[in-house]
Amino acid sequence: MPGVDDFDQNVQFPLLSDPPNIESAMSTLVDGVVPKLNMRFADANERAATIPAPVAGMECFLIAEKRKEIFDGTAWVTLTPGGWVPITLDSGYSPQSGSPAYRIINNSVELKGKIRRTDNASFPHAASFRLASLPTLIRPSEERTFIVATEWAADLYAWMTVQPNGNLTAVLPPAGTSPIGAVARWAALDGIRYPLV
Repeated sequence: MPGVDDFDQNVQFPLLSDPPNIESAMSTLVDGVVPKLNMRFADANERAATIPAPVAGMECFLIAEKRKEIFDGTAWVTLTPGGWVPITLDSGYSPQSGSPAYRIINNSVELKGKIRRTDNASFPHAASFRLASLPTLIRPSEERTFIVATEWAADLYAWMTVQPNGNLTAVLPPAGTSPIGAVARWAALDGIRYPLV
């Protein structure tokens, strides 16, 4: 009968009194230790296929997503910033500078970059318009609204809204704000951060 580690982690190891079978003894030891290590998977899909029933405390690094996660007993929670993932913009919109992108940090989403109209025209005023449909992975459980910088940062700004259905929308103040005739041809996503739960 194998022994168990002194730290109550249920890692079994062979005893001298066990029947000789090195393959079985080492398999038991390895299978007991590996789930307690920081496992590595190509992506979240490979992890789900390999660990269909994760246990609280399991850790892994997802290579494609470039992030470390831990299973909290209910869901996988991101511990480290993942790599920046480009946001696919709606037709008629393109990056102004710095590709619009998102990343997940500690179960929160962070956005970056600037968005403009593809024809470089001014955004409409006093009317909501959609810039993108965000992936399901980063949609909030409730609507989140932010004030963001635009081209005339001292005079104009935009309300940026992230909705549970994934819509990323913006609204600029009514035309005629000071300075008269000011235009805003881009809006920044920098500073937008919201929880996923």
